[in-house]
Amino acid sequence: MKHTISVLLQNKPGVLSRVTGLFSGRGFNIQSLSVAETLDEGISSLTLVTAGDDNIIEQITKQLHKLIDVIKVIDVSETDFVEREMVIIRVNAESHTRAEVLRIIDIFRGKVVDVSPKSYAVEITGSVSKVKAVIDILKPIGIQEIVRTGTIAMARAKKS
Repeated sequence: MKHTISVLLQNKPGVLSRVTGLFSGRGFNIQSLSVAETLDEGISSLTLVTAGDDNIIEQITKQLHKLIDVIKVIDVSETDFVEREMVIIRVNAESHTRAEVLRIIDIFRGKVVDVSPKSYAVEITGSVSKVKAVIDILKPIGIQEIVRTGTIAMARAKKS
């Protein structure tokens, strides 16, 4: 089962290496990884997606907690959360397919970020399923290149 784990950690050299080393040393795979500074320059927020049963995920979170520079670990999959991913896709845009590509991008609320005589580079932001859907629809037209950010996630605020 897929799990999205959010980790707050010290923004120091080598910390990310220790986190990824924890995974590789135990034979766990990271499907997606995204990290950036928070409002505090000394703290980074890391979001990673991995797969495993409850015992494996529990082992991963316990091992992450043991790392010195880790401040907080949350398996956001266990809560109500918002997740987003951004993708930039270079897609064929010959004269006979340009209008179709623009319609598809409009449907998915994307935008064209680069134009050439034979292609468009388009940006799509949304859930992982939305990104997958747009990729599946654009494949028959001809995708030249894809760059993805990986998943970022945040637990939803309490409504009460």
